[in-house]
Amino acid sequence: MGTGWGNVNQARCSRREARPAPRYNNFKHSNGNEGMAMPELRRGPTSNRWVIVAPERAKRPSDFERKPDPKAVEGRPGACPFCAGNEQLTPPEIYRIPEGAGWRVRVIPNKFPALQDYHELGRESVDGVFDRMHGVGAHEIVVEAPDHAPGIADMSEEQVKLIIDTYIARLQDLMKNPWFRYILLFKNHGKEAGASLAHPHSQIIATPIVPQEVRNSLATARAYYEKKERCLYCDVMLSEIRSGERIVEEVDGHVVWAPYDSRFPFELVVYPKTHSHDFTTLTAEQRFGLARTLVRTLGRLKSLLGDVPYNFVLKTTPNPVHRPGRPGYWSTLPYDYHWRIAILPRLTQVAGFEWGTGFYINPMPPESAARYLREVALPPAS
Repeated sequence: MGTGWGNVNQARCSRREARPAPRYNNFKHSNGNEGMAMPELRRGPTSNRWVIVAPERAKRPSDFERKPDPKAVEGRPGACPFCAGNEQLTPPEIYRIPEGAGWRVRVIPNKFPALQDYHELGRESVDGVFDRMHGVGAHEIVVEAPDHAPGIADMSEEQVKLIIDTYIARLQDLMKNPWFRYILLFKNHGKEAGASLAHPHSQIIATPIVPQEVRNSLATARAYYEKKERCLYCDVMLSEIRSGERIVEEVDGHVVWAPYDSRFPFELVVYPKTHSHDFTTLTAEQRFGLARTLVRTLGRLKSLLGDVPYNFVLKTTPNPVHRPGRPGYWSTLPYDYHWRIAILPRLTQVAGFEWGTGFYINPMPPESAARYLREVALPPAS
């Protein structure tokens, strides 16, 4: 004779399965936020990564606001190696956009490079199970302006377009080296985001391998295309536009939204509306459009939250060099991949749970983040 626990558990399971999934509605939390009534696990189609959206931890935008610290030392312009007039404090420059005897944008090697030039890759096995190779690559600093203070949110659209021109020129040059399999462009804004100097700058690192996260993204895009003959990223973008609830803005051929599976409060992505796998193919008109989009998007963040620390990462095609033994290895990239920019405000800490599970806990539902950002009134463009 059975104990009956099986029937009880079965009944409980049936009741649980019959419950409707949590939905966004007019539920209002004790702190005034509207959103989900219960925590929710989410996974989007591009990352295949689970995220916990925890509305009971939700905060108002003012709780994330970055207030100036009177004790903080942001760097003295007179001693800053990136300021105009201090060029002798940096390694010899690689590239510049000149203005008279001065410059508008300047590129220099990183004084402490993560990777550097070698005469060979030096691939080898260690003890039969480990792999090793020389730290082959390049590590460059893009000094975004001669002035010390302003960030992209405060720059003119013309200046940001010159920065984009510089990004493209350097990526195109680095991709001429067949050893450089992937070139990563990123920006660390603020000490908490990893910036060691306050002067506006970004970095470019060329690596001799395609990073695993990029490989996963490429494989997901290729599998989707093989199944549906459509770009996964285009489909996600169109779905977001139709829904509208996570869209921040559509401007000059670009779409900005808070991803469904946002890991961080106010995480954003910028997509070109026209399918394109390669950032370096942008036309002059598209570069101006992206410059305006970045100024407006980062301006919204700053207006709402103050000068928050953030990471800015370009996700573009790997270097499509010939791969021995792998004919046609990158042949589908023009059809299945889509370049984009991720903007990741550093407003929460990654701790033991995140390291142990790979999950992230986001206390700000992306639907709410997008709504708050849409409501920001921007000043006229400069």
